[in-house]
Amino acid sequence: MPALAPLRLQLPPWCLRPAILLPPPRLLPQLLPLLLLLLGPLPLAPVRPCAAAPKEIDPSAARTIIGTATAPALVVFESPHSARLNHLLLDAVSGQLYVGAVNYLFHLSPELVLLSWGSTGPHLDSPDCLPPIGSQNCPQASETDCANQLLLLERAGGGEGCLIVCGTVLQGICEKRALRNVSEVLYHTANPVDTQYVAANDPRVATVAVLVERGWGRGARRRGRGQEDEGILAGEEDGSLLLLVGRGYTAKGPGGIPPLTTRRLAPSPSLPAPAFSHEDLGKLVVGSPSEYSPRFVAALGHAGHAYFVFTRRNVRGAREQRSYVARVCGGGDPGFYSYVELPLSCEGAAGAEEDPTAGKDRDGGGDIGGFSLARAASLDTRLDPPTLFVVLANASPPPSPAPTSALCAYPLPDLDAALNRAQLLCYSQEGRGPEGEEEAYIEYEVSSQCLRLPQESLKEYPCGGEHTPSPIASVRPLRATPVVTMEAQLSAVVTTTEAGHTIALLGDSQGQLHKVLVGSGGEGEVYDSVPVDSGSAVSADLLLDRERESVYVMTNTKVSKVPVSLCSQHTDCPSCLSARDPYCGWCVLEGRCSRKLDCSLHQRPNHWQWSYDRGNQCIAVETITPANQSREEPTQVSLSVPGLPSLSEAESLSCAFGTLPAEPAIVTGNTVSCQSPAPEHLPPSEPGKDHVSVIVRVLFREVTLASSPLTFYDCGATAQLNSTSPCVACVSSQWGCHWCLLEHRCTHRESCPGQHLIYNAQSEGEPRGPGWCPCVSALLSAALVPVGFPVQLVLLGRNLQLYEGADAGYRCVVELEGGALTLPARLEPNDNNPHTNTVTCQTEQFQLSVREMEYWAPVYLQRGQSHRIDSPPQLHLRLYDCAVGQTDCSQCQAVSDQFGCVWCGGASPSCLYHKACTSAPQDTCPAPHVTQIEPQTGPVEGGISITIQGSNLGQRFQDIQAGVTVAGVGCVPLPQAYLISTRVVCELQHSAGERQGPVTVKVGDGEPGQSTQSFTYQDPQLSGVSPMRGPLAGGSTLTLHGSKLHTGRRENLAVYTGNTPCVIEGEVSDTQLVCRTSPANQTAGVQVRVLFGQAERILGDGEFHFVEDPVITEANPAASFCAGGRVIMVKGRGLDVVQKPIIVVQTKTAEAGRGRRGKRLSQSAGRNASTRQETCEVLSSDRMTCPSPPVDERSEVTGLWFQLDNVRVDFESVAGGPFTYHPNPQLIPLNLNSLSQPYRFKAGGVIAVEGSGLTLAMTREEVIARVGQEECEVKTLDDTRLYCEPPPTEPSPDGMDSLPALTVVMGRLQFSLGFVQYDSDTPSPFPLAAQAGLAGGTAIVVLVVLIVILMYRRKSKQAMRDYKKVLVQLETLEINVGDQCRKEFTDLMTEMMDLNSDLGGPGIPFLEYRVYAERVFFPGQQGGALSRRLELPEGRRATVEQGLTQLCALLNNRTFLVTFIHTLENQQGFSQRDRGCLASLLTLALHDKLEYYTDVMKGLLGDLAEQYVAKNPKLMLRRTETVVEKMLTNWMSICLYSFLREVAGEPLYMLYRAIKYQVDKGPVDAVTGKAKRTLNDSHLLREDIDYCAMTLTVLLKSGSEVQPSPVRVLDTDTITQVKDKILDQVYRGAPFSHRPSADSLDLEWRSGQAGHLTLSDDDVTAVVQGRWKRLNTLQHYKVPDGATVALIPRSQPPVQQGVSQVFQTGEKTPMLEGEEEGGLRLWHLVKSSEEPEMPKHRKSSVRERERAKAIPEIYLTRLLSMKGTLQKFVDDVFLAILSARHPVPIAVRFFFDFLDELAQRHGIMDPDTVHIWKTNSLPLRFWVNILKNPQFVFDVQVPDSVDAVLSVIAQTFIDSCTTSEHKVGRDSPVNKLLYAREIPRYKQLVERYYSDIHSTVSGCYQEMNSTLTELSGSFASEMNSTLALHELYKYINKYYDQIILALEEEPGSQKMQLAYRLQQVAALVENKVTDL
Repeated sequence: MPALAPLRLQLPPWCLRPAILLPPPRLLPQLLPLLLLLLGPLPLAPVRPCAAAPKEIDPSAARTIIGTATAPALVVFESPHSARLNHLLLDAVSGQLYVGAVNYLFHLSPELVLLSWGSTGPHLDSPDCLPPIGSQNCPQASETDCANQLLLLERAGGGEGCLIVCGTVLQGICEKRALRNVSEVLYHTANPVDTQYVAANDPRVATVAVLVERGWGRGARRRGRGQEDEGILAGEEDGSLLLLVGRGYTAKGPGGIPPLTTRRLAPSPSLPAPAFSHEDLGKLVVGSPSEYSPRFVAALGHAGHAYFVFTRRNVRGAREQRSYVARVCGGGDPGFYSYVELPLSCEGAAGAEEDPTAGKDRDGGGDIGGFSLARAASLDTRLDPPTLFVVLANASPPPSPAPTSALCAYPLPDLDAALNRAQLLCYSQEGRGPEGEEEAYIEYEVSSQCLRLPQESLKEYPCGGEHTPSPIASVRPLRATPVVTMEAQLSAVVTTTEAGHTIALLGDSQGQLHKVLVGSGGEGEVYDSVPVDSGSAVSADLLLDRERESVYVMTNTKVSKVPVSLCSQHTDCPSCLSARDPYCGWCVLEGRCSRKLDCSLHQRPNHWQWSYDRGNQCIAVETITPANQSREEPTQVSLSVPGLPSLSEAESLSCAFGTLPAEPAIVTGNTVSCQSPAPEHLPPSEPGKDHVSVIVRVLFREVTLASSPLTFYDCGATAQLNSTSPCVACVSSQWGCHWCLLEHRCTHRESCPGQHLIYNAQSEGEPRGPGWCPCVSALLSAALVPVGFPVQLVLLGRNLQLYEGADAGYRCVVELEGGALTLPARLEPNDNNPHTNTVTCQTEQFQLSVREMEYWAPVYLQRGQSHRIDSPPQLHLRLYDCAVGQTDCSQCQAVSDQFGCVWCGGASPSCLYHKACTSAPQDTCPAPHVTQIEPQTGPVEGGISITIQGSNLGQRFQDIQAGVTVAGVGCVPLPQAYLISTRVVCELQHSAGERQGPVTVKVGDGEPGQSTQSFTYQDPQLSGVSPMRGPLAGGSTLTLHGSKLHTGRRENLAVYTGNTPCVIEGEVSDTQLVCRTSPANQTAGVQVRVLFGQAERILGDGEFHFVEDPVITEANPAASFCAGGRVIMVKGRGLDVVQKPIIVVQTKTAEAGRGRRGKRLSQSAGRNASTRQETCEVLSSDRMTCPSPPVDERSEVTGLWFQLDNVRVDFESVAGGPFTYHPNPQLIPLNLNSLSQPYRFKAGGVIAVEGSGLTLAMTREEVIARVGQEECEVKTLDDTRLYCEPPPTEPSPDGMDSLPALTVVMGRLQFSLGFVQYDSDTPSPFPLAAQAGLAGGTAIVVLVVLIVILMYRRKSKQAMRDYKKVLVQLETLEINVGDQCRKEFTDLMTEMMDLNSDLGGPGIPFLEYRVYAERVFFPGQQGGALSRRLELPEGRRATVEQGLTQLCALLNNRTFLVTFIHTLENQQGFSQRDRGCLASLLTLALHDKLEYYTDVMKGLLGDLAEQYVAKNPKLMLRRTETVVEKMLTNWMSICLYSFLREVAGEPLYMLYRAIKYQVDKGPVDAVTGKAKRTLNDSHLLREDIDYCAMTLTVLLKSGSEVQPSPVRVLDTDTITQVKDKILDQVYRGAPFSHRPSADSLDLEWRSGQAGHLTLSDDDVTAVVQGRWKRLNTLQHYKVPDGATVALIPRSQPPVQQGVSQVFQTGEKTPMLEGEEEGGLRLWHLVKSSEEPEMPKHRKSSVRERERAKAIPEIYLTRLLSMKGTLQKFVDDVFLAILSARHPVPIAVRFFFDFLDELAQRHGIMDPDTVHIWKTNSLPLRFWVNILKNPQFVFDVQVPDSVDAVLSVIAQTFIDSCTTSEHKVGRDSPVNKLLYAREIPRYKQLVERYYSDIHSTVSGCYQEMNSTLTELSGSFASEMNSTLALHELYKYINKYYDQIILALEEEPGSQKMQLAYRLQQVAALVENKVTDL
């Protein structure tokens, strides 16, 4: 494509009527619509005046037009602020454009004029936080750019419509904007729910969407049932628009947002969900989004379906990235049941025929090769058939120049057929093909599978249903061959058609637009590439305008309107046909390049020639006769034009020569004949040319059909081409011109009037050719002619004899200084050669007025008055003047000998021509004369150059080569610097010592010349340098001292410190030299060297030391007044090495209107920047002070830094912030109203000075105030006042003033505030006697007051002493309990530290998820409910399992499941235990589909809420009476399992261990379970039991060795208790189920070698008292402290005594009260029936009886001590559960949101009701259960004594969650009294927990769905779903008839034939005979 010449029109978008530079007239018709649009009003945007452009958008964001006067313009819109453009949208109705950019929206006209704009960002945001975003709830949030992700146009029902805009910030929420003005926001949500998160929050992750109508696609379903197609968009019951969105996976942000969702655009009456929410709409749930990592390319809609093109990881194959097309039924598939996808394959050579059998045996699991990564897609529905065009890239780009991208075409019928095949196979053939191979499967880790439904299922349910499998994926890819392949990385595609041809427009990553012609066979060819925006990738949004004549191309920052064809740009046929543009062709008779339909006669043959057809040729003139002719004679011209189009009788052709009017032509076949024009009508030849070329055109009306150039030549002009040889030019020309000799002219005729003719060289006449032209060929006399001396010229002539008989006279002409000197000449024949003559010119003495040594003068021969005889152009005279430029003898004699110049002596010697010298020439020149030498000193070593100037310094270099000496020492001349006679430059040689003398120059053997100046050889010396050190960065000024330092030239001197140069500054004297050091590489001492040319001097006494650069570490203060002078204290290192530290401030003139306060440092300085500096004072090596430089208050500070020699330190880098200049403060004079009057001051007071801005940049310590010559001490300084204390006596005034003046100094500011006059002491007017009386009265009053105060204080002290006694008594009890608590707590923490170290090894013994689920789902049941195997006969197993699989499919049908549950709950025999079991079995069966399980649970809870709302809503969820309530319990248990393990598990386990440790430290009754250390008053051991702690040495066998281990026990412990404590110690940290039981071991007491005694709880030694038998203890066996014991395996099975019943849950309980053994009752510490005795006379009193049961104070302290010891661990557990320090589990947020929504739905406004619901659903339903039963979570044993303590803590937790006020009194239970102070605090914790959840972003459905999907896949394998299904079937079998009846009565079940399918299940599971 030819380049477009730039024609730029800057059109400011804000101006309605800008001045426009009009284009050429030819361009006006094309630009007229654009000009009218610009000059007219803009109704779509607010009218703004030209001068009021919005500040946010720079008016430079103008439209640019690039084009030529004859070609259409290329219009470009450039993004303001270079904002990156993301998406482009075309309104098909108005043709206007909408552009989504980073932080902006732009609204453009079709010609890219900016109509309106709006801002979309930046926003305070973080991808890790949910909106609304604040600094408190999201501290990591920052200002984040908003990239546009979605830009769609919503226009439903023919209304005006709106713009849908979605960005990356705030988790991708969307808003609606007005089409007329995009700055107007129609809808926006400030507090979105998580279902409103639409777009990806990462701009690198694409989001696509397509708008569909609700019900779109239902027509297909109706048609499948044999009904008539009612249309796709019309006739539906709703017709509202839905948004189908595809978004990629993002690593940050809310998880669980499905990749495909359906979004509503507005709330509906039936479901008031917010706009853009996908709640209760279709979505595609993916098990592991990060595993698939989809990247969406395009979303397209057609014929009731939505198609998504995307790439994802092929997880079933080699995990490579592949491209897929997915299809769903538009808006008629709310559940995405119709989802089906298949991979795309595109491989092979471009345009090759596809092998239909290729790849049929390959599935899609491996690498398909070829081009596999989709980059852009376009669906062209105008083609037949509609075709999907996809741009694909090579997954692994091959080495260049192999293609990396391809355009592939997939016909939509083929695509739909492949998708339908996969859908049909998965519906009816279990995904298997005809040969049994897998062709379709269920993807995305969804627990579904292909089924074997009836064959007609696809026809009946083309959009699927709840019972059909989904999502379906095809194994076989849809294959295609590339249309075209390219090396460029393609990024966009759009297609169109032109005259039956398909054309694809492709954009690439380098800003090129490629045009491809797609052939009928699928092959393609790139026919043009247009550069649009070099280096910037073309966006995938490539759009055609409404007329499809231009394409809008969007790149990073530009939108360009590019014509799809430039036919009009091709103004002639060759350019039109060579363009090979399929849009274009040459319309012959219209003479223009046009589209085919634009050519009126295109149907007739040869009238329209297609540009793309290589066989077409333009009509052209094949030959023209004659080819050239003289312009002086008209003639007939014939043109041969093959291929002329046939003409009708009324049509004719004409000829036109150049611009002359056309004349009729005669057409004979292919020959066109015309008459050439008359000579006067022909255009003249151009200057310097002898011909003119005229285009002969064959015309049809005004259209040129063909043309050819015809040359008209002019012989007269030919002769003028050569001014020196016109005859030669004439007869040598190509035109056949001849020379008329006598007339001296050139003619085309072959005859002349005088009959003297020289024929052209190409002619046959004689004489002919240039050899016969008369001419002067040479100069016979000398060409060198001296000026001022007579000379005669002689020329050689040729062919002059031809002029015989025509005598006209000859003259010699010399052109001299702009004029012509004419000399008469005579002609002399040559006898030897008749063709030559001698021409002798008259003698002449030539003179020149110019002062030049030489002058070249042309010479020629002239005949008559004007006829110049031919002569060669190089014929010249060489005039010269010896006197010019030769000022002395040597210069004269140096002139070349050919000139004959001599030095002529006499009174005025000069250089003359030798014949002009009247005296004898001088052969010998005078001696040299030296006038100046430079320099006049040099080192004795020599090596420097000396310049000698004078005269007669030789005629050539050799004359003086050996004749120069300096002070008697030879000096070697330099030839390159020698100037003849005037200058000699020589190199100084070494001298033996210092000497002085003249310079002598000797020329050859002549006399030498000597200078009057003397040259001195001297030996410079260095004596010292200062300073001796400097920074490594250089910049130090060194002063070198010595003698004779001014030796040689300045440029000969060089100073070095080591190897680095030291730049010399200033003048050099003999004793001192100053230089500045350069940066060095390392710190070191270096030598100081001075070079005098090549002579080197080294300072030998010392070295210069480079030290570390100075470092500034601190500088403050960071502010100053503009006047400067504030002392800045600088701290650092190495500051004393700096010679000249300065502080520099840089300013520039501030912009107009800029505020003056706070002149912070600007980032850049303007062109008018200036600097001010101040010198700093170095105090020490680490301290320095710098006064702030002053600045102009009107200027802007752009920088402030410290300049430390060469080290620059910016203030901001040191202080951590910029240096700020504040306006100067203002101080008001003391007597403002009367400035001339002094201020009256009384000694002892202070002076107050008012002002403003005093403390902006000054502190009190820095202000200096003086009164006269003494200081006024500043006491206080604030922003508006200054207080200072003057001296007590009036100080002396300054200068000649009579009074001292107050002066305040602030930096450089000095304020004189007026004179101060001290008041003198004067006698008091009050009498002395009155003063004495007043003093006495005052003393009496004071005395009385003191007495009253003393009495009051005495009474107060007595009351305080009594109060303190009470406090001491109260505190004594508290201290005692506290001390005990601290001691116990210290011991407990020591134990817990040991426990923590143990946890680092084996860790917390968490139960496996399977065991955890068993214990929670089926509490109290023995035997693993999840580990049992389904017992079935092997012959029936396969059939039964098939039936159970179908039952699983039925349970996945919501209608069936809800009907099933409600039916069973309505049965009278269905007990509460059955309800719980049914819920748990359903949980197991649906564990792999937790999202579905959750939806069902929500629906059932909604039904439950309707029941309770009608009764008492506060009672809902209080108990577990329904199936859904148990389902909720199980659901919470599943969702919070990870929270238990990661957050709450550790503090809960630590609490359990702390309780057990504390309980075991005191005696515990093995029979009753009562303990001394407990929190439960009913389990408190109310006796004072004497016990002693003792340590046993337990022998443990570890391998072959026996290891002793100490174990702490009590002497009152039973033997079983001792064994348990030993096992606790030995297996500490190990799970309880992994250690042996105490009943399987015996305890053996070993004493000595043979003393082994087996101890037992009951043996013959047991003590029996009456009917009571006491258990044996260590005290009973008298086992001493430190005894050795061992645990040995029991040889006989243990006898079950009931004392240690260990259940499957690991729970250990004591023997029940009243248990008998042989009529005896067992007891341990207390007898279970004992009660405290009371006096008999009080037994009748109820009050006394209650008081007798009360716990004595000593026992109460036990409870308090236990509570205080455990308090920290209880707090830790409560905080872990109820604190927001950890992220709240998503399940809790989700369910609490659901309860809030449920309350809102039912109009419940009472917050207590919602609080109760939340408490019943989470704390009471889950956490209390876990608190009371740690064995549900951990593999531990929970004795009854520990369980009693946990019950109190759990009850405290319950009390903390209630809404009722917690009141305690004297009759309150002791348990409530224990935590009476803590419960209000816990209540606040609960309320804050609920409030925090409620105040966070509502709605977390997407994240919840993701979590549920992950949980489904994580633990599904551990669930015995088959067993659960079989157990569920038992309930179905039990209530079979009732369930069948309910299914048959339910309309939805009838529709899906659920009863029939259940009968199928029954037939398979138990061979039940049904009605099948």
